[in-house]
Amino acid sequence: MPLNIVHNANGLPRIILTEPGGSSAEVLLYGGQVVSWKNNRREELLFMSSKAILKPPKAIRGGIPICFPQFGNLGSLEQHGFARNRLWALDSNPSPLPPANNQSSVDLILKSTDEDLKAWPRSFELRLRVSLSAGKLTLIPRVRNTDGKAFSFMFALRNYFSVSDISEVRVEGLETLDYFDNLMQRERFTEQADAITFDGEVDRVYLSTPTKIAIIDHEKKRTFVLQKEGLPDAVVWNPWDRKAKALPDFGYEDYKTMLCVDSAAIENPIILKPFEEWKCRQELSTVSSSYCSGQLDPRKVLLG
Repeated sequence: MPLNIVHNANGLPRIILTEPGGSSAEVLLYGGQVVSWKNNRREELLFMSSKAILKPPKAIRGGIPICFPQFGNLGSLEQHGFARNRLWALDSNPSPLPPANNQSSVDLILKSTDEDLKAWPRSFELRLRVSLSAGKLTLIPRVRNTDGKAFSFMFALRNYFSVSDISEVRVEGLETLDYFDNLMQRERFTEQADAITFDGEVDRVYLSTPTKIAIIDHEKKRTFVLQKEGLPDAVVWNPWDRKAKALPDFGYEDYKTMLCVDSAAIENPIILKPFEEWKCRQELSTVSSSYCSGQLDPRKVLLG
């Protein structure tokens, strides 16, 4: 079935994915970025900043930006690399993945340009499949080394979740793990809490994380379940009030209704030999949470 490419108010080409249950997703060719994911009740599940700049060359603050080939400022490139502010193309040959011949998937590709090679002299192909099914959004990124020599890179899917009230949210699945605290010059700590809750700015890279993480929104009685393969780290970020006011593309009050929990490979960069391909996978889903004494049983979410 041919994909329907339309243009948003800023003239950016976008693909709308739908499925029979009534949920939808919107993917921009700019950045290869998912900017909307709505459930069958038409509720938006992803956060978009009220001051997001939806035109090149700025990265878009919200949805699911792709951070490649570096994360943060841990390298010589612009923050989070350049994949999130380049124009991608439709991928007509997503081999070795089977062709996605249904309306609820799209395959995109980004190839290194002369401009990219000046900043990062490695020749690559970055592919992304976005698939929508009832209650589920799946992203399958792949990186192929088309260079004559090996190279390494970092990678992250930066998930901006929409939440009712950040002070009512808890993240389960990262307890007892080590993390780098970016607010403390990347000093390494061990998580002591039973679950991560929020009463101030948080910017941490959790290491060797499980394949399943739960983001529990008490007020909405909704739990996001993040499942991932090939992305061992998880970044947890909320800028809180002071940092929010310092970010030009972030609304002053926006921090109250968002939380980033990212699937990432940061601590140990991926090394690719010539013509090798690396693949990872992320699946987001939602379950309604029922409470017992104000707390979800994490075993049911994380092992279910």
